[in-house]
Amino acid sequence: MSTRGSDSASAPTQSVGFVGVGNMGWPMAANLLKGGFAVAVADARREVANNFVQQLGGTAPDTLAQLAAQSDVVVTMLPTSAHVGAVLAEGEDNVLAGLKPGSIVVDMTSGQPAVTQALAVKLAEAGCVLIDAPVSGGVPRAKTGQLAIMVGGPEEAIERARPVLAAMGTTITRCGDVGAGQAMKALNNLVSAGGFLIGIEALLIGQKFGLDPGLMTDVINASTGMNNSTQKKFRQFVLSRGFDSGFSLELMVKDLSIALELGREGSVPTPFAAQCRELWAAASHLLGPGQDHTAVAKLPEALAGVELKTRS
Repeated sequence: MSTRGSDSASAPTQSVGFVGVGNMGWPMAANLLKGGFAVAVADARREVANNFVQQLGGTAPDTLAQLAAQSDVVVTMLPTSAHVGAVLAEGEDNVLAGLKPGSIVVDMTSGQPAVTQALAVKLAEAGCVLIDAPVSGGVPRAKTGQLAIMVGGPEEAIERARPVLAAMGTTITRCGDVGAGQAMKALNNLVSAGGFLIGIEALLIGQKFGLDPGLMTDVINASTGMNNSTQKKFRQFVLSRGFDSGFSLELMVKDLSIALELGREGSVPTPFAAQCRELWAAASHLLGPGQDHTAVAKLPEALAGVELKTRS
């Protein structure tokens, strides 16, 4: 079932704990505040949580257990499932230590479905529910509250969490049971990553021939070859040489690895997907840590011995 978030959102009645106010989490938590929710934030970098409160409002409890105790819904927006597991149930201070029975945890991390399913079992033993709800749309749509949200979990729990989700996204789609949202997100990013690389290769071929990459991008976007990357990344982040979309190269490689893992588990041959993942991983190794995912364009540029430059 897919619905527009605003169609189903009701007045906020829940307090929300938000763990992970990074590039994506900050604007998402900000939209919860704008939606009228009482928001408590936490981050591995204490100063970031404090800055959020100083600039936007809400609270920053001293511990994760305190955050959980004062929240009806706890949202995690973290780099990996390992980080989620540590925050939820490991160490002296964790969310599970403070969760009230009946609470909902919404893991919005692009994580590993199998790990998330195991965490859901652990939370169920404590009388709580975990649903996964990764997002698509990047930092720009996180800021405007127009994310596409892919959800996995029991329908009843998703409906209870819907007002929270609707404050951050405009499309909320239940994909299946717990883990299904994360599987869908990884596969979505696989398609996105493939489209990005083939588009860059096309621009390089065209530039070598004498075509202007900016003109090519415009023509592709008016034609059948358009995709999200040609529309929202090529001019904005590659041809501008900004490479600053806000989503890291390492996280994209992680998502592609999850997609391939799903393929192996299902005994599905993935020759193109495997090659795609290897190229992204090679770019990550070549460029080093801390790179934006749009900087992957530098790998095919290096192979071609030319840098993309637009005249328009």
